[in-house]
Formats: sequence, C-alpha cells, structure tokens
Amino acid sequence: MIEAIRGCGHLLATAWRMDRRRAVVAVVLMLTGALAAPLMAYVLGRMTGEVVAGDAAGAVRSGALVAVLAIAMLTFSHFAHIAYFELAEMAEQDFDEQLMAVSNGSPGIEHHERPELADEITVLRQEGRQLEGAMDALMNGLGLVLAMTVTGVLLAGVNPLLLLLPLAALPPLVAGRAAERIRDRARTATAEPTRVALNLFHLSTSATVAGELRVFQLSRDLVDRHERQWARATGGLARGHFLATVVHTVGQVVFALAYVAAVLLVVRDTMSGRGGVGDVVLVIVLAVQVNQQVTTAVTLLQTLQRMSGAFTRLRRLRAQVAVPDPGAGAPDLPERLRTGITLRDVSFAYHGTGRQVLHGVDVTIPAGARVAVVGENGAGKSTLVKLLCGFYQPTSGQILVDGVDLAAVSPQRWRERISAGFQDFARYELAVRRNVGLGDLPHVDSEPHVRDALDRAQAAGVVDGLPDGLDTQLGRSWTDGQELSGGQWQRLALGRAMMRGEPLLLVLDEPASALDPAAEHALFERFADQAGRVSQASGAITLFVSHRFSTVRMADLIIVLRDGEVAEVGDHAALVAAGGLYAELFALQARAYS
Repeated sequence: MIEAIRGCGHLLATAWRMDRRRAVVAVVLMLTGALAAPLMAYVLGRMTGEVVAGDAAGAVRSGALVAVLAIAMLTFSHFAHIAYFELAEMAEQDFDEQLMAVSNGSPGIEHHERPELADEITVLRQEGRQLEGAMDALMNGLGLVLAMTVTGVLLAGVNPLLLLLPLAALPPLVAGRAAERIRDRARTATAEPTRVALNLFHLSTSATVAGELRVFQLSRDLVDRHERQWARATGGLARGHFLATVVHTVGQVVFALAYVAAVLLVVRDTMSGRGGVGDVVLVIVLAVQVNQQVTTAVTLLQTLQRMSGAFTRLRRLRAQVAVPDPGAGAPDLPERLRTGITLRDVSFAYHGTGRQVLHGVDVTIPAGARVAVVGENGAGKSTLVKLLCGFYQPTSGQILVDGVDLAAVSPQRWRERISAGFQDFARYELAVRRNVGLGDLPHVDSEPHVRDALDRAQAAGVVDGLPDGLDTQLGRSWTDGQELSGGQWQRLALGRAMMRGEPLLLVLDEPASALDPAAEHALFERFADQAGRVSQASGAITLFVSHRFSTVRMADLIIVLRDGEVAEVGDHAALVAAGGLYAELFALQARAYS
C-alpha cells in the first residue's frame, strides 16, 4: 500500500509539473463523477421512500436529481480522460527522458555491460509504455477514495455493522499486492530472454544487415532462436501470472462472502421494522457499488504498485550508475599540456569477470605527441582507449594528466577537453550540419565550424554530393532522408571528431575502418599534419588505433600491447630495428600486401 501511495505521489507530482491546468481539470472532473455514484444511490433510496409515501412532487424532484447524477457519473470521467490522456503522454515522455538521462548521463559506460543493469533497463523500457494506464489508475483511484468515503458514511447511517463491508476489502488488497510481487518477480526472471528476443527481432528486421542475412541464409535460424527465447519468456510470465491469479481470486472470494452477509443483514433489519424500503434500496445499490469499488481498487492498486515499482527501479538504477561529483575542490585541468599523460601501474578488469584486461601498464605519452596503439585482437587496445576517455576507472593505478590524477577531475570537465572518433560510430539521423556539429555543441549550427571540421576530416566531398548540402536530411526514418554508404557515414563521424579545435586529447579508435587502405593513409597523413599544428597551441595528444601498419608508422610514438601489457614503446624505426613483436607484425602485414 505504501508503495502505491508513493507511486500516486510521484505521478501527481509529474502531472503537476507537466501541465497544472490539465491536472486540475482532470482531478476535479474525476472527483465529481466519482461522488455522483454514491449520491445517486442515496437519492434513489429517498425517491423510493417518497413513492411509497405517495409524495409525487418529491419523487419527481428526486428522479430528476437521479438523472443529473447518472449523467455526471457516466460522462465526467470521459471528459476527464481527454485531459489526463495528454498528461499521460507527457508523463511517458518524461519517464523516457529520465531513463535516457540515467542510461547516458553517467561519465562511464560500465553499466551498459553489466547484465543485471541491462535487465533493469530492459524492464524499464517496457514499464515506460504503461504510464497511460498508470495515469488512468491514478485519476480513477482519487475518485474511488472519495466514493468509498461517502459510501462508508451512508452505510453507517443505515447500520454501523455495514462499515465492516469496506473492511472486507483488505484481503483482496493484500492478495493483490502479493499477486503483483509474483508478477514482478516473473518479469525480472524473464528479462534476459525478453532482451535477447527483442534484439533478434530488431536484427532480423534491420535494413542494415538484410544483405548478410540473405547471403548466409540466416533468416530461419534467427526466427528459431527468437521463438525459443520468447517461449522461455512467455512460459515464465505465464507461470507467474497463473500463480498471481490464484492468490488474487482467494482475496475476491473473501469479499464475496462478506457482501452476501451484508445484504442479508439489511433484509433482516427491514423485515423487523428497523428500516424502510428506501434503506433497502440504498444498501442494495451501495453494496453493488462497494463490490465494484473493491474490484476496481484491487486492479488500480496493482497498476499503481507496478508503476511505483518502475519508479523504484529507476531510482535504484540512477543510484547504481551515479558517479560522485568531485566537488568545488577538484583540481582543474591545464589549459595547455606541458608534460603529457602518464599511466602509472594501471590495471583493469571488467565488472564481474575477475580477469584483468590490462595489468601493470606503465607508459608516458608526451605532450604534443602523435601516438599509435597497436597489438593483436584482445590485446587491450580499446580498453586502454576507454580508460583514457574516462569511460571506466582503473581497477588499480593512476592516469595522470600533467601530474593531475584523472580520477579526481570532474568527468564533465575532462569530456570538454577531449574529442574522439570510434569504429562503432553513431549514425545520427539529422541534417548533415547537426550530424557533424554535435561534436561541439556550442557551435552545432555554425556553418564555418562545420565546414572546417569536414575539411580537416577530408569529408567535404560527401557534402558536395548531397542534394541540399549541409541541410540534407539523413536517414531512412525520414520520408525524404538521404542514406549514405558506410564510408560516407564514417567520414561524417570523423568530421564530428574534428569539431573541437584544441582538445587536450584526440582519440581515433579505428576511425577509418570503412575506408580503403590508401584513403586511410591519406587521411592519417592529414591528421598528423593537423596534430602537429594543434600541439603547438595546446600541447594536444593525438592517439589513434589502427591495424594498418602503413598508417601507424607515421606516429611519433608507438605503444605495442600484448596480453594486456605494454610489450614495446618507441617509434617505427626503433621498433623495427629491435626485432620484437612490432617488427614481426609489421613484416607479416607487409608480406600480405606485397
């Protein structure tokens, strides 16, 4: 019950914050319509007495009032629905925005890779779609509280023992709460197969991978996998819902017995002369209403408890992914790098694995350097990049920026001083100008800044070939959206990475994987020249990851990783001369291209 009350408070606060006028209109209409039902029962009882007494004028007046109350009871809730339906849509949007903020508001990305938190997000995505029903339950619940209060007063006026009838609602309420807990456990237990099934559905209906699905004839396999996962999910949910229904039915049977007893009590009083015919009509109508009220209350309570559970999940998820703000006393970052970035005995293990992906990394990246990170698959290259970007905190050790521990610096402040282009780049379905401009929000709509970034990324040719230039709408979600090739999308992503003019750190993690070797080489030559100019102004470090050694050989410093450790550090000539892992990998690739 307390959870439901909390849920009501949260929904009311949300409705008030979204639109106060609609919230007031909806509440007033619902309360008026709900009050009309017990008042109509009272007036019916009075009208019956007037008919028996032969008071025709009084009976006509009472009949007219019954008609008015019936109209109010039947129509006011519909008018209220017009107001709170829009409130529900706004509340759903607000809930989605909160979930987006929690999911993406953290400086790190660890929570995206933890299965238990992924399950929470999966459930919350589904629960957010239930807000319309929750808002409906809230408004009906407010009216129901008022109706039950008035009903209790009227019943007490006939016979105080009838006040026990509403108390008979307690077993169904308790049973309803237990039933909702059972359903919630079932939803949590089936979150993983539900998430997998949804992923398989999106994969099999995605235009991006349609060609590969056909070439490898994977359609039937995906459908079979989808069917198995849904069978797991629906089977678990069905068992949970069946058990919840049994518990719910037991509670309703208890009330049904109390209802029969109440009707028999009133009939006995009437037959013994302690009440009139009007009291009989009043109690019979109110007893029916009490039955409906209790049934509705159980249903509404389950909905409100479910929504309250969703808000609780959201709060719990927010607490789990929240990162403490370093506060006003946190050290600031230098405007210009002077010594560089030092990794001191850095080790890292992903949550729940216990296996160190990086261990004992000791390396200094000088200010102004153009640095390449190479190594075989699984060597820890991407993990190192994620640590430098602040997506994760080292399990042990320190990352120092000009001697300042990055763990003590405000994550927001660090993000403002870095830029990045990733292999798994985002394809924002926006106009080209904004697609690129997102890389530097203060200049998101600035054409000079966007064109300069595109020029530095050698992506101006992509825009020149589009029908509306920078104003071309991208993406198939739009009727007139322009679709690009993988290489074109990647060049725009590189332009986005180039938007910030003087970052302290520019990370390029396989940013040209969709380009051919010659295009990548030309692109990195351009980057190297630009990095040299930028480093003179801010001491910026340009760090890139690539599997193509023709590209990395132009770096000032090459860091070679093997099994999570730094195997070698040096420039191309020195590493080749050393005859170690780098020389071996370089020779292997050179032979492959010869």
